[in-house]
Amino acid sequence: MTTTTTTWRESGVLAYIFVTLAYWAFMLTDGALRMLVLLHFHTLGFTPVQIAYLFLLYEFMGIVTNLSAGWIAARFGMTTTLYAGMGLQIVGLVALTQLDPAWSLWLSVAFVMGLQGLAGVAKDLTKMSSKSAVKVLVPGDAQGQLFKWVARLTGSKNAVKGLGFLLGAGLLALAGFDAALLGMAALLAGILAAVVVAMPGGLPKGKKGVPFAAVFSADPRVNLLSAARVFLFGARDVWFVVGIPIYFYEVLARSAGMTTREAFLAVGCFMAVWIVGYGIVQTLAPRVLRAEGKDLAQTSAMARTWVAGLTAIPAALALAALISGGPAPWLTTLLVAGLLVFGVVFAVNSSLHSYLILAFSQRERVTMDVGFYYMSNAAGRFLGTFLSGLSYQLLGLAGCLAVAAAMAALSWFWAGVLVRRAARGDSPAPAAAA
Repeated sequence: MTTTTTTWRESGVLAYIFVTLAYWAFMLTDGALRMLVLLHFHTLGFTPVQIAYLFLLYEFMGIVTNLSAGWIAARFGMTTTLYAGMGLQIVGLVALTQLDPAWSLWLSVAFVMGLQGLAGVAKDLTKMSSKSAVKVLVPGDAQGQLFKWVARLTGSKNAVKGLGFLLGAGLLALAGFDAALLGMAALLAGILAAVVVAMPGGLPKGKKGVPFAAVFSADPRVNLLSAARVFLFGARDVWFVVGIPIYFYEVLARSAGMTTREAFLAVGCFMAVWIVGYGIVQTLAPRVLRAEGKDLAQTSAMARTWVAGLTAIPAALALAALISGGPAPWLTTLLVAGLLVFGVVFAVNSSLHSYLILAFSQRERVTMDVGFYYMSNAAGRFLGTFLSGLSYQLLGLAGCLAVAAAMAALSWFWAGVLVRRAARGDSPAPAAAA
């Protein structure tokens, strides 16, 4: 037993397991918080644009955090950023219970935006630490299976986040806003305490003298992949953050005659199924793509091919919404089916990107490359979040989906530039491919 335990500790597998558990716990509360805020403030009469404002600072702080978090982790160690992210989430959940219904609209918006900004910092500290840990903890003889390790962490995380969407909607319907927040804070605090006590060695402790300028990558592949990532996540969040949840809520609560509680649960179920399915597909992506044995140029080409398919889905749905002229049972059915297909294709794209950034990164600067890449991810979410509320309010469902298609097309463009550069053979060979 002692020999087995020592082997696990030395290989980093045990540390990988604890990092994954911490990430799961965080993402459960992150998904629940998003659904709580979205549905709660919609029932208070907030417009789609005002609701989008609530999430904008969350995404903007992700941009700032990812730019600096990689350097912080390289300087002070990955466990520092992991624990800090979980701790800030607990503070934000508790603080949000102090929201006073008697406050003015814009004071409420400013307060919630500030706390959502704190949640954005928390999420990206935790995400950067967890994703970077995969590169460091994968045993040397398992580098050829890096795609599988990344897919397992990312896919399982998104499945858990999907359950968080359902948890948030359910807690709001059954327990109320404040009780839901306090319950999640207590859960996360307990898990953080357990992880701090039990976390084994295996994660880098940090190095003195790492300059902040090192966060900017000199590898053009990292930069091109990051550009493609901006518009990939923008294409999802344009419809995902505000447009579709509010559209479904309005259809169910008004046209279908559901009560507010029933509509909450129905929307939460759809969002949960979408995210859980997305996570499952991410986990299976290496098998679906038969990626084992393919080089980085071939894998990059697959990312371009899959995002081309992604572009067609919201374009077709936008045309259907335009033709329908308003809510209709056939349109709702088509939206559900089409967005689930979008989730499958998007999950494969996202999983490819998550693998490629680690494959392109050098081990000694992985936190900085991953931080820079997820800064681009946050920029895409920021852009998508803003356009979600704006496009849905000004252009309706069809316009919201058309903007999503345009964003996916821009992701395809940058993925194409990455593939052409790889085909010329002028990109440096990454250490991870060895």
